[in-house]
Amino acid sequence: MMVFFGGQVLPGNVGRSILGPFADEAAVQLLNHQLGVDRPYLVQYWDWISHFVTGDMGTSYAFRAPVAPFVIDALINSMKLAAVAFVMVVPIGILGGVIAALNVNRPLDRIISLGGLSATVLPEFVTGIVLILILGIWLQWLPISATWPEGAGFLTQIHHLILPALPLFLVLFGYIARMARAGMIEALDSDYTRTAVLKGLPWRTVIWRHVLRNALTPTITVIATQTGYLIGGLVVVEMLFRYQGIGSLILTAARGKDFPVLEAGILTIGIIYAVATLAADIAYSLLNPRIRLGGEK
Repeated sequence: MMVFFGGQVLPGNVGRSILGPFADEAAVQLLNHQLGVDRPYLVQYWDWISHFVTGDMGTSYAFRAPVAPFVIDALINSMKLAAVAFVMVVPIGILGGVIAALNVNRPLDRIISLGGLSATVLPEFVTGIVLILILGIWLQWLPISATWPEGAGFLTQIHHLILPALPLFLVLFGYIARMARAGMIEALDSDYTRTAVLKGLPWRTVIWRHVLRNALTPTITVIATQTGYLIGGLVVVEMLFRYQGIGSLILTAARGKDFPVLEAGILTIGIIYAVATLAADIAYSLLNPRIRLGGEK
């Protein structure tokens, strides 16, 4: 609702955006009437949302075609990029946090913590441009465009997605490593860890069976919330690497006041965030039996 009504106050005209700046005003008004954008705002919104709940995302103003195929194709592309970034950052971020916690207040801890937080504060368009210059142009190790040739295989697609995934890795590594570090430090100071050590269990067994299982619970929160960002918040990365994901689709729709596409994209991202949060809650209960058993009382 906020996106829809906020978009109405932005300057621009739907008919004018489609027909161009030199189109006759009568033709513009006729097109606006045919599209139904001259109706009251509440009527427009209710018409769209009532159809959306039945699976009909509406018809694009700009392309005069159903919105669903555009959103689905863009979502699949964004999920591919998100999957590559996810596979890269989650295990390395957790490993970095664990190593930092096991070496707390030592030089290695300082290097990981300071390096991760420094990379986090850099915007994606800054790190993206630097990585394009170094890895794409100077060294020519990776393609600078995320768009692969038509009919490309799985490995070729991955090869094109590694470079745009790297700025996302740099942004998220610090968050995940910091949460994993904090959880590990708290778990290492807990009573059950001291009990396991006093029982004579090997240190590796203590870390793997007792510490990690409890330490990763807060980290899952960060990972779950960043999942929605990885899929729907990649506007800058997608535009920088010329990738047709849902972020660039939403930006294009906003520029052209193509409200059916804009609303469908935003609501789709909202659903993804909700599913990611639900997955995090389920993971909590699997990793921490106290949460699951507490709900059964």
